[in-house]
Amino acid sequence: MTEWSSTASAVARNLGRNSIFCGLTALLPLIAGPITAGYRGFAPSLGWLLMLVFCLIVLALAVHLLFDALLFRVASSHETEAAGLAAVDNLLSRMQLRKPEKSPAGLERRIAGSRRIVWRQRFALAACLVIFAILLFNAGDGQPLC
Repeated sequence: MTEWSSTASAVARNLGRNSIFCGLTALLPLIAGPITAGYRGFAPSLGWLLMLVFCLIVLALAVHLLFDALLFRVASSHETEAAGLAAVDNLLSRMQLRKPEKSPAGLERRIAGSRRIVWRQRFALAACLVIFAILLFNAGDGQPLC
């Protein structure tokens, strides 16, 4: 395995792990929310709707990152970096997700793009968890739920 293909494989593995972890973490407030809302009163509907929106954003970005991980795996399965990235570009153009570019992006630029998506996902997850904590505090009137 060459250096670039091991880098692409490592990125794919990290993107997959991050995607699954953040996706499952975003599902926890959606599962626990109705249980805790019924326990002590009803928090404002707008807060729950806002939390739902952020959870859906996290889940959508998780799907996007899983797709990116698969693309990095496709790229790492080729002999050279140029052949792997060309295969990914060809796949994306056949799926009509991206138009062919004159000068394709290198591996580092693609990794940087995926990292930006990871940080957006983490921001949305943090916002979701903060809203959930506020709603729990509001539902309990400042008292602990236990």
